[in-house]
Amino acid sequence: MGAGAPGRRLPELLVRSEKGLVTSRVLAGTIRRTGDDDADLARAAILAHSSKDLEEHEYAVASLTRALEPFCSSTNVPETPFVLHLPNVLHLATDVNGVLAEHDPHPTSLALAEALHPTAAVAGTPTREAVAIIDELEQMDRGRYAGPVGWLGADGDGEWGIGLRSAELDPADAHRLRLFAGCGIVAASSPEAELAESEAKLEPMRQALRS
Repeated sequence: MGAGAPGRRLPELLVRSEKGLVTSRVLAGTIRRTGDDDADLARAAILAHSSKDLEEHEYAVASLTRALEPFCSSTNVPETPFVLHLPNVLHLATDVNGVLAEHDPHPTSLALAEALHPTAAVAGTPTREAVAIIDELEQMDRGRYAGPVGWLGADGDGEWGIGLRSAELDPADAHRLRLFAGCGIVAASSPEAELAESEAKLEPMRQALRS
């Protein structure tokens, strides 16, 4: 169901369940790429040591781990993130792995996705309080933005990504699109930097529309 297929790896991985093993990739903390390899390596080093971005990332990892633990007999959470290089941005990334507990039956990948969605990276933490604040402050309907997209097999295994880089057709005008992107906000965030980060995240969609 949805976009995705067995064997394909999604960059914004909410959860993958395969033969009792569970994986989730946390992406939080972002910087724009320049297109120059040497400059991007320097930017990757800046991102890896940014206290603001590391704080944002730590919140997201801790929130996801708490949500996943009830389903697992063991989890493996790396102490430090790595820098994931994508065509237009660099992300702090952590791959969280777990072994499903001996439930009968095992929870399906869809049940795991339900438990993990929405992540702290898109809805804040603690989730209930953060979502209430977002509802009050954003004053917009996110629609399908950040919703899980993936596939579910007959055995319950599957893979679900997070629909972040997305667009919505205007129901009144098929030539108009509404693009979505966002940022994680922490105490050390600056409005100018977060706006620039959102612009970088929107660029792949803009490029696709221009091509």
